[in-house]
Amino acid sequence: MVWPFKKKTKKQVAKIEITGAIAGDTRKRVLKAFKTVEEKKFPALLLRIDSPGGTVGDSQEIYSALQRLQEDKNVKVVASFGNISASGGVYIGVGAKHIVANPGTITGSIGVILRGNNLERLLDKIGVSFKVVKSGPYKDILAFDRQLTPAEEQILQELIDISYQQFVKTVAEGRNLEVEKVKTFADGRVFTGEQALALGMVDRLGTEEDALRWAAELAGLDPDKTECYTIEEPKPLINRFLPGRGQTKSSIGTAIDWVEFELVTSGQPLWLYRP
Repeated sequence: MVWPFKKKTKKQVAKIEITGAIAGDTRKRVLKAFKTVEEKKFPALLLRIDSPGGTVGDSQEIYSALQRLQEDKNVKVVASFGNISASGGVYIGVGAKHIVANPGTITGSIGVILRGNNLERLLDKIGVSFKVVKSGPYKDILAFDRQLTPAEEQILQELIDISYQQFVKTVAEGRNLEVEKVKTFADGRVFTGEQALALGMVDRLGTEEDALRWAAELAGLDPDKTECYTIEEPKPLINRFLPGRGQTKSSIGTAIDWVEFELVTSGQPLWLYRP
């Protein structure tokens, strides 16, 4: 009796991409993708990060979920830094036990920024003013129609300082560095992947393919016989048939997204690189 030949399927390493500004939609998508890694029992994950960072809470939730994926599910994770992995992108990245960056990757920007819009002079020119009734002196802190008071500025600085300490502590723990060591370069500066390696912020210099091969090795797989399975949101049915739909965004579309992000996050502390 001749048995039919059964083709062997290659083992797979999951891949999740974090691109653009990190906010609520990114968090939801990435956490859902982590669940898929768990359910499909992928032995390893390649986390590709190409992001300038974003909101604090969303970055923290992705970081925590990444920690659980490694500790509770024993998934081997390698983070691969692309063109840019800064601020909140770094925060998420140090959640991976292994990090690979290109020599020219822009990374760093460890710090916190908070911006509000002060339109007081413009409103005066056009004759618009607001009457505010509030329950406490700081209820309208960062209101766009007036300047900050010294007391309000101190309150916001304390908030920023606490967020900064959280960031530095997480980087120190994730990279097995002393807090004081991290503070020597955690002043908002950016640096290359090559500089990051010297600082202990990444483990190796290499490409995304190098990171994939390392992830396979960590999971006990043969890198030459391992495929990469990208987990992404399924596109709406109409996007599969209409030309141009679901393709890479134009520069105009990207600019609109950034304007929306700026408006939505105005007044929030951000772990974001803003050149």
